[in-house]
Amino acid sequence: MVQPVPAKPKKTDPAVVTPWNNLGRQLAHTLDEDELTNCMRCGFCLPACPTYRETGLEAASPRGRIALMKAAVDGWMTPDESFRNQMNFCLGCRACETACPADVRFGRLLEQSRAAIAEHAPITRYEKTMRHLFFQGLFPHRSRLRLVGALLALYQKSGLRWLVHRTGLARLLPPHLRQMDRVLPTASMQGVVERIGTHVPAHGKKRGRVGLLRGCIMDVAFADTNVNTARLLSAAGYEVVIPRSQTCCGALHAHSGEERQAHRLAKENIRTFREAGVDWVASNAGGCGAQLVEYSHLLQNEPKLAEDARWFAAHTRDISQLLAEGNPLPLRSVPKRVTYQHSCHLKNGMKVSQEPESLIRSIPDLTYMPLNKGEHCCGSAGIYNLTHPETSMHILDEKMNDVKETTADILVTTNPGCLLQMKLGIERSGLASHMQAVHLVDLLTESMEKGDDPHNQKEK
Repeated sequence: MVQPVPAKPKKTDPAVVTPWNNLGRQLAHTLDEDELTNCMRCGFCLPACPTYRETGLEAASPRGRIALMKAAVDGWMTPDESFRNQMNFCLGCRACETACPADVRFGRLLEQSRAAIAEHAPITRYEKTMRHLFFQGLFPHRSRLRLVGALLALYQKSGLRWLVHRTGLARLLPPHLRQMDRVLPTASMQGVVERIGTHVPAHGKKRGRVGLLRGCIMDVAFADTNVNTARLLSAAGYEVVIPRSQTCCGALHAHSGEERQAHRLAKENIRTFREAGVDWVASNAGGCGAQLVEYSHLLQNEPKLAEDARWFAAHTRDISQLLAEGNPLPLRSVPKRVTYQHSCHLKNGMKVSQEPESLIRSIPDLTYMPLNKGEHCCGSAGIYNLTHPETSMHILDEKMNDVKETTADILVTTNPGCLLQMKLGIERSGLASHMQAVHLVDLLTESMEKGDDPHNQKEK
């Protein structure tokens, strides 16, 4: 159990040099003082915060974490292991930002704190190796991701997965990972560019030129959704370009304190999409989109890039926004009961909530079933279900109690991490026989393709 904030912290000795003292100095140098002092300690964030609802600890709330940050900045405490634990215990869902009357950007404070932790706090050799492997060695490299997709597809299709579960080898894994393995979608080394090329023309009245962010995990585990995204945008009147040179959005890096790498990835994407001459940058993943709109903040101290970064952030749109503003889609009957789970970063980061629900309600013969507390986090939060499985699974199980009450046939969400978490929740709660989880894009595509569809595109 994470310990609460000490009642009477002692002021630190500035002459002492330790990794933790260096962390305190870094926090004092980098944390946004305005954001820290804007917190009025009113408590509106408390009921919105998943970890506060889980523990009841002040230190596990947004204002409690801000108090810890401010104590470190002011020198009243030396950050230590409990400080790091509290920063990492946060899901980063940013629901506190939506609830905050003072508009405190807690997500930025959290990322600044985690960046300082990643740079100065003690770390094991194993953790350092794993961070380097994934954040620098894998996610930014398309060819390596494709190889991972090919290996995962081989495991899934060759009978190896069946053998692992049949022989009991899967029992070596924690229960939630065994269940996750069963619900993983079929991976592929062929992403959206390999399937439909880099350009899809607009149909009907042209609404603009859109650059599609294909993502990293998205293009391996949900490549079909990327293809469907391009086809929906085309049907809505957008010319779609998918630049080959784009890279990972950097969301996982920023959330994990890998600030320099997040900056580098942001610069690459800004240059790529600027050169593509697009009117909009489209994201079909809430977590990615929320990172893209933060590019102007990430690069605010780099004058040569600041203008392009502001343009990029201002012209980033979620797929639901573009579809809602585009030509009407030729949607056809889907006589199902459907409910919707908000993506935290789409709702709290990009401030998009109405468009997905409106698109779902526009499908003929569909019955929309509102989800109680659908704005509450599902517990996925990037890799939180791997780093804090017990808390994540408890949050998920609570979520599924509300999902059951909807009696829905289909559970829709708008982020790959949320989608995997919802699939896992359906498996854990025994709903797999009569409920499925799908991405909003795939539901709309199913509706559009019920009858003859003149907008289907052949590979280019």
